[in-house]
Amino acid sequence: MTRELDSDSTLHVFHPCIDEAAIDDLHRRLSQTRFPDEETVDDWQQGIPLNYVQELSRYWRDDYDPTRLSTALNRWPNYKTCIQGTDIHFIHQRSPHTQAPALLLTHGWPGSILEFRHLIDRLSNPTVFGGKPEDAFHIVVPSLPGYGFSGKPRRPGTSVGVIADMWIELMQRLGYDTFLAHGGDWGAMVSQAIALAPHTPCQGIHITLPVVAPDPDTLSSPLPEEVRAMEVFNFYEQWDSGYAKQQSTRPQTLGYGLADSPVGQLAWIVEKYAQWCDCEQNAIRHPENAVDRDELLDTVTLYWLTNSGASSARLYWESFREPDLRPIELPVGISLFPQEIFRTSRRWAAKRFTNLIYFNDKIASGGHFSALEVPETLCSEIVAWRHSLSS
Repeated sequence: MTRELDSDSTLHVFHPCIDEAAIDDLHRRLSQTRFPDEETVDDWQQGIPLNYVQELSRYWRDDYDPTRLSTALNRWPNYKTCIQGTDIHFIHQRSPHTQAPALLLTHGWPGSILEFRHLIDRLSNPTVFGGKPEDAFHIVVPSLPGYGFSGKPRRPGTSVGVIADMWIELMQRLGYDTFLAHGGDWGAMVSQAIALAPHTPCQGIHITLPVVAPDPDTLSSPLPEEVRAMEVFNFYEQWDSGYAKQQSTRPQTLGYGLADSPVGQLAWIVEKYAQWCDCEQNAIRHPENAVDRDELLDTVTLYWLTNSGASSARLYWESFREPDLRPIELPVGISLFPQEIFRTSRRWAAKRFTNLIYFNDKIASGGHFSALEVPETLCSEIVAWRHSLSS
């Protein structure tokens, strides 16, 4: 089924499916993996531990059900459309509450469209979950170019700003003259770029990763949360940014290993869930304290089967080194989860977001992947931000 909007903007119904030959190849490669020697520390300081990677690899090969991936995605209407020469895969779930506004949800790396699996129904049909009709949204969830079932750009230039223009075009193709936007990680950067677009149809954005520079005027007398923000940033720079340096400078070189080794792809992704989730219990960090093992492997499997290691990394080459930090006048909401990788104070945030209508840094739990870790909390935050738009 297709719906013609104009001569160059056809929407195609799409049914994500799993290729059996690709699964057989995955299992063969997992069986033939050559592992490195064991780390020389007893924790994650040197990266994801060997014994956990071996355990996950065995589970992926012997116990994981790869049909989970298509089953999960096909719960909602999936489509593809070509925008600026690239096929874009997206979910479009309309709310039964017809007066609901449209909400665009954008994921990041190493996330995927699956990141919002626990939000789509809660936000589109909140009355089923004890919410109110006025809490509802029509939901649009696209896969970033180069990620998942979206196409891979074949020339340079698909930056965050270009993706913002693509998303605006997508929403207009779907018939939304105005919309709201939410995102974390790259999704936050895309949402901010949408807010900065000339004559944007977006009416407000909500983000969980505020990229805000410290205010020099406050550095002589920083607030406790500002001291913590600088400490978190310094840790990221010294111990946690190697992936970004590689992906923003030589993504193609990295891509050969990620395309050839499923265990390499697994380790590259899962380490970030362990590092960025709120997953430490009894002084032991483990990603499965925050995210279900099968859900972790759903994301890894999507990257592997679509060969997205290099193409997803190229977004860093396009946009990571020179982020756009211009002031944003559009209404902005920020929900700051306790284990987010970048932090800010309200007064720092207000310097950039001049119409900061919602700011909550008192959330009890959750990290960088809040949509998977604490989806009910994130839904409540999005609804609270939405109501602050009209208050």
